[in-house]
Amino acid sequence: MWDAKNMMCAADPRHGRYLTASALFRGKMSTKEVDEQVMNVQNKNSSSFVEWIPNNVKSSVCDIPPKGLPMASTFIGNSTSIQEMFRRVSKQFTAMFRRKAFLHWYTEEGMDEMEFTEAEKYQQYQDATADEDGDYEDDDGTDDK
Repeated sequence: MWDAKNMMCAADPRHGRYLTASALFRGKMSTKEVDEQVMNVQNKNSSSFVEWIPNNVKSSVCDIPPKGLPMASTFIGNSTSIQEMFRRVSKQFTAMFRRKAFLHWYTEEGMDEMEFTEAEKYQQYQDATADEDGDYEDDDGTDDK
């Protein structure tokens, strides 16, 4: 369930951290066992989960299995690894926009080429990252430590 091959887009969860996740199970199984297994995965892979959101993995069990199967599971995860996919799409967009590929489809519908240029410029703000150490200087030049 947690494996990269089960994801719906080409983003490897090992290259990011889970903010939140939900594991839904259908079929005859023990709620206690499900909770224990989810906790084991979370403890074993603690570096894959952010520590600042407590209880960020929820699980639920529905006793009624899907038709034709003894049991099934669904996993929904909010992971920072999705940024890989957005980087690829952005790179592809930039290459196509330079060639003005498919631009006519949008301009014929009323969009202006400048809207794409502005959107590309705004991307710089999305790429900004926070300083994880929290080392900030005051106006007087001293550290907050």
